[in-house]
Amino acid sequence: MRLTNYFLPLLKEAPKDADIISHQLMLRAGMIKQSSSGIYIWLPMGLAVLKKIEQIIREEQVKAGALEMLMPTIQTADIWKKSGRYDDYGKEMLRIVDRHDREMLYGPTNEEQVTDLVGSFIKSYKSIPKTFFHIQWKFRDEIRPRFGVMRCREFLMKDAYSFDLSEEEGERSYNKMFVSYLRIFKKMELNAIPMKAESGPIGGNMSHEFIILAETGESRVYIDKKLLELEIPDDDIDYSVNLSSVVKKWTTPFAVTEDLYNESEFHKNVLTNDRVMEKGIEVGHVFFFGDKYTKPMNASIQNNEGKIVPLQSGSYGIGVSRLVAAIIEAHHDDRGIIWPKSVSPFDVSLINLKPSNPEVSNICNEIYVKLQENKYNVIYDDTETSAGEKFSRMDLIGIPLQIIVGPNSIKENKIEIKERKNNSRKYINLSEIYNEFPLQA
Repeated sequence: MRLTNYFLPLLKEAPKDADIISHQLMLRAGMIKQSSSGIYIWLPMGLAVLKKIEQIIREEQVKAGALEMLMPTIQTADIWKKSGRYDDYGKEMLRIVDRHDREMLYGPTNEEQVTDLVGSFIKSYKSIPKTFFHIQWKFRDEIRPRFGVMRCREFLMKDAYSFDLSEEEGERSYNKMFVSYLRIFKKMELNAIPMKAESGPIGGNMSHEFIILAETGESRVYIDKKLLELEIPDDDIDYSVNLSSVVKKWTTPFAVTEDLYNESEFHKNVLTNDRVMEKGIEVGHVFFFGDKYTKPMNASIQNNEGKIVPLQSGSYGIGVSRLVAAIIEAHHDDRGIIWPKSVSPFDVSLINLKPSNPEVSNICNEIYVKLQENKYNVIYDDTETSAGEKFSRMDLIGIPLQIIVGPNSIKENKIEIKERKNNSRKYINLSEIYNEFPLQA
């Protein structure tokens, strides 16, 4: 994409009401624009990152055996009344009356919707286990939206729902999602720590939040340092086996959120030098709640003994739009964003230092075309702006690799390559550039 054809409305300074670094940088880097309180327009660069995150989540959920579907944003109030949550959820739920005076709502979550679906079609134990997921916009009318997309009213979420015959089998599904989450966050270069947590309005008797440590976190967390040293499961993880041993390894060391913190328990279970007390950002939450929804909504099946029993269920959420901000909180410096390669909106930024110079532009155009042929997504700065402005712009938007082409370097038949992560630079011969950027599968 040529920058002259792109839409990248950068800001020199962040608005005064942008309190945390991710909000500041997302606004400055032209990723989002506020539409109203807690609601944002996702501009091309922000949307590109959002799509990359979606795809990582989608691929890992499918590997874990989840089936993708898509449920509506607007739900009927009837199913929420059936589950008993309609009056309990509170003012966060946006309630609507349609032209026929039917009570509707903008879904804050989908337990009722998916349980109603499963109850309609799945009647035999031979049809389970099943885990469904979708990636869909949600709305929760936060009383005080803040921190940009970190805590807003409209947000993109991945939510998955498992259905099993027994609690034991339900725990196996829970373990699959737990491990899948470890792998999802690893691919985004986030060290997300699972912690025992309150279930909140979702409910359930087994619940873990996945938290990344950050100074801008909204709540304090208390963990054993051993958790920071554990290895994430590799690509060859076998989801067909019971993963309880993997989950046990991650849930045995002490790790709790502020809601569950007990000082004496912390001191009793964690050595003084291993105590970590930090702030954290929640990026995912997994719940197992048994028949909390299936029983009142009559989502029952016939088991192998011919008895009718309620399904056992769990839900598993990841804040997709929140992850964009969380990644920035974990990956930035005083110049701007530093995107991990897996979620970067572009693979490479190509900087033409002198577009008015025919020789420089010819070389840049050749590199631009060839990189795209080699399956690289390139942002090409072909603008007539100063070198300093070009460098600042590319550092701000954080593309992992920069190719810099100018009249002085090409006199020596060389170009410069800069890594954004560590700001290391090297000069290579023009003829060697495609060794640096070979054809991608």
